[in-house]
Amino acid sequence: MQELWNQVTTMLWNIAHRPRVSDVLDILIVAVLIYQVLRMTRETRVSQVLKGVGVLLLGLLLSEIFALRTINWILRWLVNAGAVVLVVLFQPEIRRVLEGIGGASLLERVRGGSDTGGGQTIDELVQALVNLSKRRVGALVVIEQHTRLKEVCDTGTLVDARVSQPLIENIFEPNTPLHDGAVILHGDRVVAAACVLRLSEGSGISRELGTRHRAALGVSETTDAVVLIVSEETGIISVARGGKLTRHMDTRSLTLLLRDVYAAPRRGGGILRPAKRGEAHESDGQ
Repeated sequence: MQELWNQVTTMLWNIAHRPRVSDVLDILIVAVLIYQVLRMTRETRVSQVLKGVGVLLLGLLLSEIFALRTINWILRWLVNAGAVVLVVLFQPEIRRVLEGIGGASLLERVRGGSDTGGGQTIDELVQALVNLSKRRVGALVVIEQHTRLKEVCDTGTLVDARVSQPLIENIFEPNTPLHDGAVILHGDRVVAAACVLRLSEGSGISRELGTRHRAALGVSETTDAVVLIVSEETGIISVARGGKLTRHMDTRSLTLLLRDVYAAPRRGGGILRPAKRGEAHESDGQ
């Protein structure tokens, strides 16, 4: 970190005293990268930490300008130790970014394809969730996208069957071997059932939401998966996406959401494309 800080200060001095076209281009690229990082981490715990890091760097700069040696030494120590601390604290977030970069090639991201059974899969899934909602049977369905969920699948029981209404309803039927846990979907296939999800550590989650909703938010915070939840207490259907929860999904809004998710397969076999945040339609019709 000390070497990085020296390089940054040297770069800033050169830009201020000997500006070149390459310096201006360098600043623009860095500005775009910083903007993208801030946009991706907005309304997450990472944004709060980034603000704290910014305050530390500003304090370090001011302590050097005003020759505050003791404060400067303390801040330098914090900055040097902070790199390791940040890597440890935000290992899931760093892993998610790296998986997003390496999860699919550019050709796979831009290549289109026909819908391989997506319409039928959507109808079967929507009907199953609606039926479970009417009977107030809890359900947790994770739709895998670019980020692979093999580690999550390994915590449950492998199924490898085509998505169907009877299968989904039977899996979540109370007092059956696979009802407790999450179902992982990969395109039009049920990959695994009774999977264990990591709970969200967010502090702003309503106390009305139970473990099932916290698990859904947890996997949506660390991956690009779309998670569907049926509340056992109220029968309300919700969707977790990008760390945000949208409740009171009815048949129409749920169908529109799944049509968007299944719109463009990435690879053969109905694999999903990444969905944009905020596209879920909320309805009070449940």
